[in-house]
Amino acid sequence: MKKAFMGVRLKRLREERKLTQQTLADIVGISLSYLNQIENNQRPLTVAVLVKLNAAFGMDVQLFSDDDDARLIGELREALSEPSVDGPVALSDLRELASNMPALARAFIAQNRRLKQVTEEAAAYAARLGDDRQVQHAAVPSTAFEEVRDFFYARHNYIGELDEAAEVTAQELGMPLGRMAPALAARLETKHGLRLDELRDENGSGVQREYDPLNRTLRLSARLHPGQQAFQMATQLAFLECRELIDALVARARLSNDEARSLARIGLANYFAGALILPYAPFLRLAEHLRYDIDLLGRHFGVGFETVCHRLSTLQRPGASGVPFFFIRVDRAGNISKRQSATDFHFSRAGGTCPLWNVYDAFSNPGRILTQVAEMPDGRAYLWVARMVEQARGGFKTPAKAFAIGLGCDLRHASRLVYSKGIILDDPASRTLIGSGCKSCDRANCPQRAFPPLAKKLVIDDSKTSFSPYATS
Repeated sequence: MKKAFMGVRLKRLREERKLTQQTLADIVGISLSYLNQIENNQRPLTVAVLVKLNAAFGMDVQLFSDDDDARLIGELREALSEPSVDGPVALSDLRELASNMPALARAFIAQNRRLKQVTEEAAAYAARLGDDRQVQHAAVPSTAFEEVRDFFYARHNYIGELDEAAEVTAQELGMPLGRMAPALAARLETKHGLRLDELRDENGSGVQREYDPLNRTLRLSARLHPGQQAFQMATQLAFLECRELIDALVARARLSNDEARSLARIGLANYFAGALILPYAPFLRLAEHLRYDIDLLGRHFGVGFETVCHRLSTLQRPGASGVPFFFIRVDRAGNISKRQSATDFHFSRAGGTCPLWNVYDAFSNPGRILTQVAEMPDGRAYLWVARMVEQARGGFKTPAKAFAIGLGCDLRHASRLVYSKGIILDDPASRTLIGSGCKSCDRANCPQRAFPPLAKKLVIDDSKTSFSPYATS
């Protein structure tokens, strides 16, 4: 274990429990002066002390991991990449702020997001005032999706209360793994008086579930396979049986508007559904046994590639956690429709992602699972698995839904995955150098750079310009 100077976090832990330094020193079995040196970052937090803290408080050792620092540093780098900031801030200063004053760092990031929202709203109003023909139809950009994403991100994509409730329900159903649909249909009928009906969608609108409370009818799309039917039924069950819990979670999230609160309720109901048809303990046990083979897990539980990847990104139960994954879903244009992170990977909010990321290669390789060892500008490396998924929505010439799914983890966990087979994980030459997005990436010599990073001023030298917005390939 590398030396970990975690004095601020230890002090915060002590103050949250209203303990004096002497009391905590007695509980852990160390001297008062030794504890004082740890809290003031004059001595590192050793494994022995960490074990004693865990025994005394039953706390998650992840509290003293550097993963949260990496998350904060990534968000600080992006917040400080605005054009209004004079020059880049040294990485050492960002690390110092994230490590020793994390609350201040988070407050700064929150203020930056609010400022960005106000700026976008002002720009939208200006556009409306400049074009009278669009005044009646223009809308202020919504940040509801980002708020809900931030809610899940702050919880490391694990909602323990819902996960445990879903596991209890799965046990009540008899744990019919891979065959949940009939059991869920029976529960909806016997406990809630609902009958199932077929939802026809000849126009290809993509509606999968429709609930009619007056007629006590749940209609499901005829195109859903049994695993998808189970997911939609489990989502409806969440609204019927876990409404109070979901409302309490949404209330604690302190979301800013009704749109965000509605999206959060849907997201939490979907979380419950995934946790019900893929119950935590048996799913994690089989995932470890199969070395996280996504196809084999999908076959066993009767669900698709995306559903398995999404569930893998939620396995962060204290004391029984799986590999901490990051999950992303993008379309061909680079729009991110889903992103969940159980750990420290930083998704850019400023202008797209990196074209060198293998998630975009998946569109050119339908049906294939692609692997990539990618290194971020801060030196951290990750193993990424990507695949394209496609769903037909209608008849002839009706556009199909096509997305690329990416699932990644820190390189230190890669050996636990079947996808690391044949890859020399400790070879720097095998890594692809990527970034979180051109606006926040400072790789000067990247062959795919679309424009210079916002944190740097472009220096034009007509004798050797490495980047030009007017050059042709």
